[in-house]
Amino acid sequence: MNSFLHNLLCNRLIAFVATLSVLSINAQDGTYAYSFLNIPTSTLAYGLGGVNISNIDDDINASDRNPGLLGSEIDMQLGVNYMRYVGESNFAGVKFGRRAGDRGAWAVGIQYFGYGTIKGADINGVQTGDISPKDVVANITYAHDINDTWRGGATLKYIYSSYDSFSAMALATDLGVNYYNADSDFSFSAMVANLGGQVKRFNEKYDRLPVDIRLGLSKSLGSLPMVFSITAWNLTKWHLPYYDNGDGTSETDGKIKDSFSSNLFRHLIFAADFTPSENFHIGIGYNYKTRTDMSTYKRSFLSGFSACMGLKVSNFGIGVAFAQPHTGATTFMINLSTKLYEF
Repeated sequence: MNSFLHNLLCNRLIAFVATLSVLSINAQDGTYAYSFLNIPTSTLAYGLGGVNISNIDDDINASDRNPGLLGSEIDMQLGVNYMRYVGESNFAGVKFGRRAGDRGAWAVGIQYFGYGTIKGADINGVQTGDISPKDVVANITYAHDINDTWRGGATLKYIYSSYDSFSAMALATDLGVNYYNADSDFSFSAMVANLGGQVKRFNEKYDRLPVDIRLGLSKSLGSLPMVFSITAWNLTKWHLPYYDNGDGTSETDGKIKDSFSSNLFRHLIFAADFTPSENFHIGIGYNYKTRTDMSTYKRSFLSGFSACMGLKVSNFGIGVAFAQPHTGATTFMINLSTKLYEF
């Protein structure tokens, strides 16, 4: 690496770390809106615990995990996603990616979050008809190879929300970097997600975006075709207490859990992705926060676990993911992708 690239890389990393430090210091506990921004649109991310920013993948649908993962390998790739979520919620979106020169790439996408039909009523309880609340996110991403191992990127997001006669708009950005060593199959990522704010409020109250700092590691073990990942998230605050309702019976007294170990593991997501060939993979993830969040309800044995599978046939790729946070919520996601220039 020549001195110019070395200095450029060092300056960018120092600036990035400084940004993360300022955000960590200024972050305060509070109630966030726009939690749908944390719902992944990639079957790989959803199957590997819901948040994974370091596992390397050339599917355009996975580009929303970390803008620092986007590269020229997604050239002329089109992807669509669909997710059947809790209740009557249905989410869908489309993405398109294109290379930009020898070391860059960009992608655009739009995502729709629909929450089904809800009975509307005024303050007196008089029904006013059905409403269909929804959120829409339009985004554009640009990423650039800093050198042979480091890549950085940024995503700008326009967010529109419509709930009955109320609407709001917000702007947010994701900033991320990734280090990948192909010889050792080691990947490290750092990013800040959802940095921004509202430009149009629902009313006089200002709703905060779920700003988050995330770190991720992915590594294969020797000749074994499996990549293990650890992702740390919600790093803007340490304390993540939860209410443990025991087995959910009326005889069980609920308790607030806020120990060191519970806080530590509620920040971590563990995953493994088995890839016996370039055209097939199957992964599993464990999100302790999801499992403990569901402890107030009647969670299932699978709560906190998720799984995914991906297959490439000719010019097409398909991915599926599954999770069951609690007994009343079975979620399913599907991704489809193709490279347009191969037609």
